[in-house]
Amino acid sequence: MDNLTSFFINGWEHIVDINAYDHLLFVMTLCAAFKLEQWKQILVIITAFTIGHSGTLILSALDIIPANSKLIDMLIPFTIMITAIANIINYNKHGKFSDTKLKYGIALIFGLIHGLAFASNFKFMLFGDSILMPLLAFNIGIEMGQIFIVLLFMFSLWVYTKMIRGEHFKWNLFVSGAGFGIAATIFLNAINGGA
Repeated sequence: MDNLTSFFINGWEHIVDINAYDHLLFVMTLCAAFKLEQWKQILVIITAFTIGHSGTLILSALDIIPANSKLIDMLIPFTIMITAIANIINYNKHGKFSDTKLKYGIALIFGLIHGLAFASNFKFMLFGDSILMPLLAFNIGIEMGQIFIVLLFMFSLWVYTKMIRGEHFKWNLFVSGAGFGIAATIFLNAINGGA
């Protein structure tokens, strides 16, 4: 297996690994307020998140911004909690997320924070002077993993809304509430030093 393939696989595993559930949780919470027919908005949201974390990944890999793992461990669950709250507050009576631009901003800004967590993994694997191709391979692995998670999530939403005939509002409430609860637990553990 060549070096670039290894970077791709590590990027993929950083997202789909069940032990990296904080990133899975963020992506699912980010998409929870959108219906199936809003798939274009979901693509824009995921792209905004990608732009954010790709930028931070590059800056951190080049040692332009430092990565404080303790701070990152607190900020990532905090981003999930804020996203969950925004999902519920901004969900209007017509069954759609009322302020999509706010959601794009959340995804972009929080992507910057999540990029710091990706960067620590990437820098650990980096050898030699060239970072461009390994960075690209690692980032593509992350994006493929992210798309895979979104597709699974959207399939689950399809089963819930089309086959079970569940209400999207309840879906959003459940996913956002679960996201908030799990993230709050992670956040409290991070504050208490992982105890």
